[in-house]
Amino acid sequence: MGPRLPLCAGALRALALGRAVPQPCRGGWASLRLQTRGLRSSNPFTRRQEEEWRRRNRTVLTYIAAAAVGMVGMSYAAVPLYRLYCQTTGLGGTTGAGRGAERLEEMRPVRERVVKVTFNADVHAGLQWNFRPQQSEIYVVPGETALAFYKAKNPTDKPIIGISTYNVVPFEAGQYFNKIQCFCFEEQWLNPQEEVDMPVFFYIDPEFAEDPKMAKVDSITLSYTFFEAKEGQHLALPGYQ
Repeated sequence: MGPRLPLCAGALRALALGRAVPQPCRGGWASLRLQTRGLRSSNPFTRRQEEEWRRRNRTVLTYIAAAAVGMVGMSYAAVPLYRLYCQTTGLGGTTGAGRGAERLEEMRPVRERVVKVTFNADVHAGLQWNFRPQQSEIYVVPGETALAFYKAKNPTDKPIIGISTYNVVPFEAGQYFNKIQCFCFEEQWLNPQEEVDMPVFFYIDPEFAEDPKMAKVDSITLSYTFFEAKEGQHLALPGYQ
């Protein structure tokens, strides 16, 4: 008669060999769970499987971590890339870049299509400037240049550098709103109590009148927002000199 096996030894052996346990041992499944804590299989095949699973899990976790880092990096890069994309296409309410003197010479005004352009001005809370448009609205036709002015004043006792962004509403009209000259994305240095006029020279592309999506658009709003900038900062975008 062989040596007497301890409680649940048959069940433990079956687990070590990777076999099914036909029934709980004496003391029930709870007793079996207590005895199997910390148990590592002595079956070489089972150990190899466990090591392979651990290796695969580490590989998957590495890929997940790398993907997370990549997504974070892309999220930071997305802001300037999106701004450049919108500047080129006119999406998101940004205006199109000027197309040069050749385009101006070949344009023909679309006299039967009159568009009202209104002007808006905002100042970020961190900038102590007075900023406003000098005209509330003007009427233009596609294919004809127009000139508008904004006024900015530094009412403080110290020099301040400002820099502005802009957009056009409705957003879809931005691709047809071309600025030849403006003060956007350029540093504007104002000395204490200094006040300056800021011109915006622009035109609406004649293709605006041919776009079916613009058929019901008879009013466009050009809006600027000024922020305080650090000395040396430069945010000029392609298409503006």
